[in-house]
Amino acid sequence: MLRRIVTIGSVLLLAVLPAGPARARDPIAEIMAGLTLPEKVGQMVVSYVYGADATTPSAANETMFGAGVRTGAEAVAKFHLGGVIYFTWSGNLVDPAQIAGLSNGLQRAAAADSGIPLQVSTDQEGGVVNRIGTPLAISPGNMAIGATFRPGDAFRAARVSGTELRALGINVVDAPVVDVNTNPRNSADGPRAFGDRTRQVSVFGASAVAGYRAAGIGTQAKHFPGLGDTTVNTDNGVAVTDETREQILATHVPPFRAALAAGAQSVMAAHIVAPALDPSGRPASLSKPVVTGLLRDRLHFDGVVITDALDAAALADIPDEQIVLDAVDAGVDQLLMPRDVQGAVRTLLDAVADGTISEARIDRSVRRILRMKSGLGLFRDPYVPAPVVGTPEHLSVMADVAGRSITQLRNTELPLSAGRKVLVTGWGASTTTNLTAGLVARGMDTTRFYTGSPSAAVIAQAVAAAREADVTVVTTYNAWGDGTQQALVAALLTTGKPVVVAAAGGPYDIAYLPGVTTYLAAYGYQPPSVTALADVLTGRTAARGRLPVTIRSADGSEVLFRYGS
Repeated sequence: MLRRIVTIGSVLLLAVLPAGPARARDPIAEIMAGLTLPEKVGQMVVSYVYGADATTPSAANETMFGAGVRTGAEAVAKFHLGGVIYFTWSGNLVDPAQIAGLSNGLQRAAAADSGIPLQVSTDQEGGVVNRIGTPLAISPGNMAIGATFRPGDAFRAARVSGTELRALGINVVDAPVVDVNTNPRNSADGPRAFGDRTRQVSVFGASAVAGYRAAGIGTQAKHFPGLGDTTVNTDNGVAVTDETREQILATHVPPFRAALAAGAQSVMAAHIVAPALDPSGRPASLSKPVVTGLLRDRLHFDGVVITDALDAAALADIPDEQIVLDAVDAGVDQLLMPRDVQGAVRTLLDAVADGTISEARIDRSVRRILRMKSGLGLFRDPYVPAPVVGTPEHLSVMADVAGRSITQLRNTELPLSAGRKVLVTGWGASTTTNLTAGLVARGMDTTRFYTGSPSAAVIAQAVAAAREADVTVVTTYNAWGDGTQQALVAALLTTGKPVVVAAAGGPYDIAYLPGVTTYLAAYGYQPPSVTALADVLTGRTAARGRLPVTIRSADGSEVLFRYGS
């Protein structure tokens, strides 16, 4: 097996490569010439591994990768993985020093194997999809940023987040989401989207891409060709859009075009079924008309296309082998989280052996992947020193952005005056805890009663607590789809005591909460958003955000709050 250290874009190109002028003209071709077919196929697989470091054995790795593969480093070496994606549940994300050590350990395993540096990624979107918490500086999330109506805030937040991820050895962020959230009942996007207007999402998405690029980290625009009109999250089931081709091209595709123009290195293909784009009913991630016809040919994208997670419920009824073959035939370069890594690799090797897929087709994907890694400087140095994150400057940026996002749609009770007894209740264990602490720190006499999605008995307890308070602040999260949260707010209103509703997800809950006269949209529950919410509740700052979406009545017949309110 070839061992090498490769440097691209620097003075030296240290490799076991033939001499000659071709080396200077196309160093990536020279590297590819030294790769075996299994090493090439491995570059097309991005998987998770278990463990807080690269070399500590875990039975979960053997279950995932097969007997004898006990560590993340062994998984990288056996399958020549092109990328690893980090999750909390796989034990990868404990603290900054540990994450950096894991990244370096996995990179050493890749260097000792094929010599090709790893793509290391995670879903650090900010807001409601955020893999790493404090001490990092956490973004309030896309819809909160959209509510500032300042594209520069998307750039600033992305640059901070990208800088901190890169310090941890994470070189690609699975962001930004550039879906246009045209369906208020969208369970996949909601506050993950910048808004419901194509132009705004395009501008903010492009600004985010530019911010990540300024931090030196790779970006992944998602979820192509757009999940904004759906209701089902493809992680949980099959999502179908009935929009026409013209509607999709006019509304959902332009933000991807803008992200690509801003320099996004990769695009995630969604598992959405769009009959108007592919009458066969294949998910977009496995569809040649979508990936090759639309993304490659119409948008002229020759960067890396990665699937959404292949273990998603949306693909549950499709055999593993067919998923792999259809994805590659569609024009995909990277298979994200195949259900069976060993089987996925074997499928591709067998397909090349029997002529189903040509090695030239594999080479096209590998070239794109290596070109992206080269552009990110990974061939020069994939390792990171001891990380410095959560600096005062970075925390200040996120606090400033969140402070501009809080949106006040109705108000009869704010600011909360000193001396009143405040009850904080509702959704979110950490949200209610942090909001209570924030109000106490601002001099408010505050108690907490957490309900989550409450039973009738819990609602009765919350009402009893509210009767003992002067005012109740109740947090909601996508209450539009949760009748128990709606029932809680309705019951609190019957006390005759003032009730303030603070939406910690999308702002659409107000359409399902009749009688509420004070309502704030925070768009998220990360610490910067909760702190900003506490500031507005107590009058330390004014609510400066504006709605980046339109809110209609529950039946959709009436506009309650217009875009920009």
